[in-house]
Amino acid sequence: MSEPVHALRPDLQCIADWVRPGARVLDLGCGDGALLGYLQTRKGCHGYGVEIDDKAVLRCAQRGINVIQQNIEEGLGMFNSEQFDVVISSMAIQATHKTEQVLSEMSRIGKEGVVSFPNFGHWTHAWSLLRGHMPMSRTMPYQWYDTPNLHLATIPDFESFLQDHDLVITSRAFLAAGRPVRALAELRATQAIYRFRRR
Repeated sequence: MSEPVHALRPDLQCIADWVRPGARVLDLGCGDGALLGYLQTRKGCHGYGVEIDDKAVLRCAQRGINVIQQNIEEGLGMFNSEQFDVVISSMAIQATHKTEQVLSEMSRIGKEGVVSFPNFGHWTHAWSLLRGHMPMSRTMPYQWYDTPNLHLATIPDFESFLQDHDLVITSRAFLAAGRPVRALAELRATQAIYRFRRR
């Protein structure tokens, strides 16, 4: 049984709103499958999740999600070019070693991609660094020595990355504490969400 609407994280709800009914979806690092469960039940979408964590894979199976247990950095060669309408990576891209490769594969196998990530440019992170400490926040709740986050980015960093790789931004959204941020997002947003396609 899928999660009720109110159970989705705000960034996942934003992503779900961008996905058209009946779309073929691949969710990389799908966690417990909440987003795919919502998309299947509420929008008639179908597809797969890719997840490496044993407990999360079990939870996906319990939800009736088609899940493949694999490290996304080992390649997505099992999927054909443009096999999916949308490929999603929510709050996971910053934990990848081969970030460039993952984004490249996303743009190969999907007609469009959606990525959300914690904004390292948030003003509280800058303040922490000025005081001599690595930042910790609700979206990055780890000490410097045990964080899974390997490649932290700011909003301008990510936009430059997409531009350099011939990926066109079609939608963007910024959140702070789950609420939309419309002004000074580079400093005020804790999360950034981008929708993009190949040029």
